[in-house]
Amino acid sequence: MTEKFSTAMYMDRGAEQLVEILNYYISAIVEKVLIFGGDILKFAGDALLALWKVERKQLKNIITVVIKCSLEIHGLFEAKEAEEGLDIRVKIGLAAGHITMLVFGDETRNYFLVIGQAVDDVRLAQNMAHMNDVILSPNCWQLCDRSMIEIERIPDQRAVKVSFLKPPPTFNFDEFFAKCMAFMDYYPSGDHKNFLRLACMLESDPELELSLQKYVMEIILKQIDDKQLRGYLSELRPVTIVFVNLMFKEQDKAEVIGSAIQAACVHITSVLKVFRGQINKVFMFDKGCSFLCVFGFPGEKAPDEITHALESAVDIFDFCSQVHKIRTVSIGVASGIVFCGIVGHTVRHEYTVIGQKVNIAARMMMYYPGIVTCDSVTYDGSNLPAYFFKELPKKVMKGVADSGPVYQCLGLNEKVMFGMAYLICNRYEGYPLLGNTSVPGSASFIPPPPPTPFPDPPCAAASAIMKNRNTTYIAVGRMQPQEIRDKVCVDLSVSSIPTELDSAIAIALTKISFHQNFYTIQILMANVLGLDTCKHYKERQTSLQSKVKMLLDDKFHCLLNDIFHVQFPVSREMSRMSALRKQMQLEALFMKILEQTVKEEKIIFIIDEAQFVDETSWAFIEKLIRCMPIFIIMSLPPFPDIPCAAASAIMKNRNTTYIAVGRMQPQEIRDKVCVDLSVSSIPTELDSYLVEGSCGIPFYCEELLKNLDHHRVLLFQQAESEEKTNVTWNNLFKNSVRPTEDINIYTSISEGRKEVCYLASGVRLKNLSPPASLKEISLVQLDSMSLSHQMLVRCAAIIGLTFTTELLFEILPCWNMKTMIKALATLVESNVFDCFRSRKDLQLALKQNVATLEVHYRSLSLNPNEGLGRCEEELREMEGEVIECRILRFCRPIMQKTAYELWLKDQKKVLHLKCARFLEESAHRCNHCRNRDFIPYHHFIVDIRLNTLDMHTVKKMAKSQGFKSKIYFTSNQSQLVLGSPGESNLYGLGQDLKAFNTPGVWDTSHVIGSWGREELAMHKEWQSPSHCDFHTELWQMSSCSEIKMSHSKGWSPEDVIPLESCQCEELLQIVLLPLAQHFVALEENNKALYYFLEVASAYLILGDNYKIIKAFLDYSLYHHLAGYQGLWYKYEILVVEQLLNLPMKAEAIETIAYVADTLGHIKFLMGHLDLAIELGFIYRTFEECLEFIHHNEDNRILRFQSGLLLGLYSSIAVWYARLQEWDNFDKYSNRAKSLVTRRTPTVLYYEGISRYMEGQALYLQKQIEEQVENAQDSGVELLKALENLVGQNTTGPVFYPRLYHLMAYVCILMGDGHSCDFFLNTALELSETQGNLLEKCWLSMSKEWWYSASELIGDHWLQTVLSLPSWDKIVSGSVPLQDVQKNKFLMRVNILDNPF
Repeated sequence: MTEKFSTAMYMDRGAEQLVEILNYYISAIVEKVLIFGGDILKFAGDALLALWKVERKQLKNIITVVIKCSLEIHGLFEAKEAEEGLDIRVKIGLAAGHITMLVFGDETRNYFLVIGQAVDDVRLAQNMAHMNDVILSPNCWQLCDRSMIEIERIPDQRAVKVSFLKPPPTFNFDEFFAKCMAFMDYYPSGDHKNFLRLACMLESDPELELSLQKYVMEIILKQIDDKQLRGYLSELRPVTIVFVNLMFKEQDKAEVIGSAIQAACVHITSVLKVFRGQINKVFMFDKGCSFLCVFGFPGEKAPDEITHALESAVDIFDFCSQVHKIRTVSIGVASGIVFCGIVGHTVRHEYTVIGQKVNIAARMMMYYPGIVTCDSVTYDGSNLPAYFFKELPKKVMKGVADSGPVYQCLGLNEKVMFGMAYLICNRYEGYPLLGNTSVPGSASFIPPPPPTPFPDPPCAAASAIMKNRNTTYIAVGRMQPQEIRDKVCVDLSVSSIPTELDSAIAIALTKISFHQNFYTIQILMANVLGLDTCKHYKERQTSLQSKVKMLLDDKFHCLLNDIFHVQFPVSREMSRMSALRKQMQLEALFMKILEQTVKEEKIIFIIDEAQFVDETSWAFIEKLIRCMPIFIIMSLPPFPDIPCAAASAIMKNRNTTYIAVGRMQPQEIRDKVCVDLSVSSIPTELDSYLVEGSCGIPFYCEELLKNLDHHRVLLFQQAESEEKTNVTWNNLFKNSVRPTEDINIYTSISEGRKEVCYLASGVRLKNLSPPASLKEISLVQLDSMSLSHQMLVRCAAIIGLTFTTELLFEILPCWNMKTMIKALATLVESNVFDCFRSRKDLQLALKQNVATLEVHYRSLSLNPNEGLGRCEEELREMEGEVIECRILRFCRPIMQKTAYELWLKDQKKVLHLKCARFLEESAHRCNHCRNRDFIPYHHFIVDIRLNTLDMHTVKKMAKSQGFKSKIYFTSNQSQLVLGSPGESNLYGLGQDLKAFNTPGVWDTSHVIGSWGREELAMHKEWQSPSHCDFHTELWQMSSCSEIKMSHSKGWSPEDVIPLESCQCEELLQIVLLPLAQHFVALEENNKALYYFLEVASAYLILGDNYKIIKAFLDYSLYHHLAGYQGLWYKYEILVVEQLLNLPMKAEAIETIAYVADTLGHIKFLMGHLDLAIELGFIYRTFEECLEFIHHNEDNRILRFQSGLLLGLYSSIAVWYARLQEWDNFDKYSNRAKSLVTRRTPTVLYYEGISRYMEGQALYLQKQIEEQVENAQDSGVELLKALENLVGQNTTGPVFYPRLYHLMAYVCILMGDGHSCDFFLNTALELSETQGNLLEKCWLSMSKEWWYSASELIGDHWLQTVLSLPSWDKIVSGSVPLQDVQKNKFLMRVNILDNPF
């Protein structure tokens, strides 16, 4: 069962489903046992040991009662099937006889076991039973009333199988049962007969309670003392299981095994206590006594739990193996998520652990006897060197489908590993610290493996800071001189460094290093002397002898034996030397070696995890930096305790630079991920997930990436080069982000081998469980809190990442407001929560970026006591701040996710339901907006079938909501009457489209969405508005914006504010969106959809107005360019409507200016010069344009927008062509030509390519005029190019008149009047259809000019430019627009009498 649920359930929640089923059936079994006078002695997973305590003379009758009970238990399970298709059945063994109870433990905790022949018999009987069997042991069969029992013999066994009871006809079982129970004092009777256990009615007895408390786990006693509700004791959490099995030399003798169990129990308890582990239960298996030990129970999580568990297992194994009466010790260690909680009946239960990992640990213990074994998760999570383990052959274990690799733990004694780099980093060695390549004096390191623990359990704050450590260099061994120079140049942002900087030695320490004297210096000196490359001790010995012979007498060479694992002969002088003298001699030798080395080359020592430097090494380093020019880089978190004197002296040294490493910025996280994955881009969703989840901590980011890789979420494919990519609308806006260009210098991947990362289909990153390593960090912090604070954090996690104090108070069980405020103040002070007065403050805080690096010289920032103490006055101030702030947010999303996953499914449903009920009362718009729905009439549609109501009722409903259904446009008024301004247009989905069916009237009850051309064709009512209609309606609607601003001449951003404050945006974030998520969690999909629709509507109304308006304008432009007649109109109406709903603040003014500018550009493209001018279109002098290009053509933005640059170069080239300055024309035309091939479907490119082709047409004119030899070929090629632009739909239909205009010009230049006529007429027809008045005007002018009978007119273009009216006159209206638009350069055709 355990295996099936574990493999079938998502996010390791199989244990929870298993417990639900076990509790259902175990509860039924317990109830039957209690009803029939028995009691539960031991729970053991899915097994129970029940006991009927009776006198010898009652034994025969009680056996009959127990058989009756057993048969009824079988009856409970007949024809019942549990979830997941599991057919649950029971097998029962019965035995009778004497038992012995062993009580053992220490002064704080007691345990008990029952042993004896009856216990052995019942175990054997149960093993013989099959499903639905009841087996009687031989002794039980001898002592029972055989006349009452029908049996079936078992071949070759004295035990028998019960078929059924066969009482006499006159037998009354109820009377028989009452008679049997009369002899049992503990069976409820009389006034208590309705109770299952008399123990439930015991009165308070302090002395008895003190005795019983010794049998209850400490964590449960804490929960009881804190008055936690029993329903909240169970949870799912990652733990480490240590199963210990003891086999005895004489198993059946209580007096023999009792003392051995006592000795083992006392030692196991003492070992576990150091690392906050606990014994959960002790029971007898078929083969010996087993202890179920658990690390990581609620409230007991400690850093580096897995390492501590392995260390404890090895200690327990070593001790128990030495106990005389114990024959074999077997230990299995497994890590993972299990159920920690209550199993059993409400009146008889126990606190235990259940899950696949418990099962695996038990099986490893039995199938690999005599050793300490662990699973692969424990092996990976221990962060210990591989040589501490040995992989074992796989075995088929009962109830375990695939345990994965199994390892033997060989011990945890660190040793020097010469000749092997046991810490290897595969990343590029030049990767910079936090992505910063321009921070002077910063050191560049490579991200580390997960950090190892402090020598002793650190405080919670120190643990959190230790995990917050950013990056460290972990490459072991000597770097090559050129590598050092290149690396330091990059890190210090310099072009070169002195050649004498020749050697960098880097090491990474572990927790074990702290306990070994002089270990750090031992490793550093081994690298200095080059011993790390020696493969044999003889090679090391020869190398040492050659290097120290001039510095140390031969008789003292044996000093190096222990430290470098060599075998120099021990001299008499050395044997008489004290340990202190030996140490002094060794240090003097190392000083000489280093002094000699620094004369030849400069040395850098890099020490990762420097908190594990032993005290002797600290002292040597302190002496070293005082007398030797050696550069030392250390990475370390704050010390948990006061550091040794030498460490303190180093930190206070005037030459010490302390760098406080802060959070990485989002772009730096992105750069790091791209380098770590060796990709050129990552999905935007992945980028957001890592930025939010990592909190700017590289270690968090790495663990999240490892977790995604483990779940096969990340996929990779070859990146296409930009030149080869076929640019389309679909891939133009790829949902991915790229690193900064500077990061390219830190990767050695060639351009052609670059890959891109993408996510597996169907994956939602936010639904993934955090990796175990990050859960451990959060759980350590959570368990360091008081139980009441833990409950508050867990309840807050149900609400979400952001929550309000009102909702939190609603779901907290049995809390008062004062207690909650005090607890919140403490948690805010501890950086668990942040508090904010308003949603705006929250958004502002989220946008702030903390500096990555902060450098302090001669800093005392590592002082462990600095800033930790908080006085009561400051705490009271924080309470006052929390009272004023109603919005709180988890500082780290990982904490919220971890705390949320601790809840069981049923517990979460109860709390989500409480949240939903509370929030639904406020699930509407604010009082300022009259508490309406975001989608008009939305709740009426949900609550009532709208089509069953008559029109009068519907109008009444609308009136009650304050809605009007029409917007009236009146051409003779300067204002607009709005029915329901700002209301969402989502209402009316599925209704018939009848918008614009009456001129000047817009029915707002219908949706204006992203309709396609075919959908619109179905509605005959749709009519394309005329230019005149649009002009009138556009400016009448815009006049409302003018009215808003007309009263405030000389306005300032502070003056232009709404009269009343709207709170809808805050309600959206703290009510509607969380409410939808709560209904998703409750699996109430209909209600979830309802509120998601409300949220979508609210975002449209209240969201980023600039982005919404920009999207509408982009849609309008797209439909213009695509030639979808009339479709653009609705989007421009939506833009104006959106503007009308904006509060008149500075942001709104900027948005209005953007709209005017964009609409002006669109109208100019569409040939509406009058509208373009009214919207702000303006022309500049040629000199200004040329100066702009000279100053900005190297701008990155301009180069990225190649279409814009193409248009600028082409326009300048056309200008010079018109002035006959052909050298300048060639210069800019060639620049434009290089950009033509970068085809990007943007209006800037379309306009640019049209300008470019105009320049080519003018150049053809020059060739023909000068009678160039290949002029005709050039004309044919140009005509073909223009036809291809139209045929391949390169520019979009809106530019077709311009292209046909140019085709006509090319044809008439080449003497093809017929084709010229055709192209001119086609262009005129398209201009008429599109309403392109400007192009139509220019075409008419060209037609008149080309076909006039007048003689050749001189080139008046320069005079025309000089005589253009001033912009002020144009805006004032003193110059007719018809005159303005006729200022067009006329392309000459009568340049030769007969060109060809």
